[in-house]
Amino acid sequence: MQDVSVLALWRCLERRGGPDFYVTEYFRVHRDSQPEKKILRSIRKMSDAKPVIAQMIGNDPEHLVRTAQLIQDQSDCAGIDVNLGCPAPKVCGKAAGGALLKNHDLIREIALSLRPVVNGSLTLKTRVGFETEGEMEELLTLFSSLPIDGLSIHGRTVRERYQSAVHVDCIARAVETLPFPVSANGSIVSVKTALTMQQQTGAAGLMIGRGGIRNPWLFSRIRSAMSGRVSLQPTLKDVQNYIEELTEEVAAEGDFADDTQLANRMKKFANYIAIGIADGELVHQLRRTRHIDDFLRISQAYLDSDQPFPEEPEEDGKLFCGAGELLAGGA
Repeated sequence: MQDVSVLALWRCLERRGGPDFYVTEYFRVHRDSQPEKKILRSIRKMSDAKPVIAQMIGNDPEHLVRTAQLIQDQSDCAGIDVNLGCPAPKVCGKAAGGALLKNHDLIREIALSLRPVVNGSLTLKTRVGFETEGEMEELLTLFSSLPIDGLSIHGRTVRERYQSAVHVDCIARAVETLPFPVSANGSIVSVKTALTMQQQTGAAGLMIGRGGIRNPWLFSRIRSAMSGRVSLQPTLKDVQNYIEELTEEVAAEGDFADDTQLANRMKKFANYIAIGIADGELVHQLRRTRHIDDFLRISQAYLDSDQPFPEEPEEDGKLFCGAGELLAGGA
């Protein structure tokens, strides 16, 4: 969740229960890279409250090792995670992220090189294949032989990006096969989708991104549901308070030349939060704003209500897709 899984968001999530641990934006690793200071600061500021995993993206074992050592020297991260799943063309074009799934020997070399220098957990995040989910069996053979402590699986291929149903059966197969904990990821946007994913896969954990940005109460509500307790659904007014609080946190963390830059920054979060409200009119209006005062005024105009916040986001085929198929039985 590059540019959105940031300290400002984490603070807002944490006040509403938050996840069991946080995963950073990815540290970009290459020959001349140094760990980004703002991500290191996020680890330092949050690690007293919850464990934080430092995520790296790159393809050179030597520089990944160097960066992992620097991150550990400069923060108290709970572990190192290597991204094998990012589908962004710019990333894959550099033979990193999801593109690594085409090079099993390099994945093995990365894991073997990192294991001796990583003090905490060493984990990987993957997808179920690059072109097709049929690649999963060979990937499972690879992963089962690596000296890692866990694997999180986004249940789509790299080619599918976020615009398909989740291949739940592939995640379930990994849970059954691998000798370490597997976390499931993809289309977990509500309590119902979380329970369905866990029941259908048997995963040891759930990794939540977009759904948690949209609904910061989601983590605590899932925990309540899994323990048999009922939790209150947030209202639209609760969402407005969240947006105002997040704006304050983002403003405090950022170095914005003017309020237009702050408004543009907040639009990244609003794309997830406001989707589907008032038949899409809220997010449409927010995307047109230029100043933060207008952004907040429009938010309040649409959200000053005790009506419940919709449990499920509207599926738009871009940001949110596949939850309906998951609830109907998976792909």
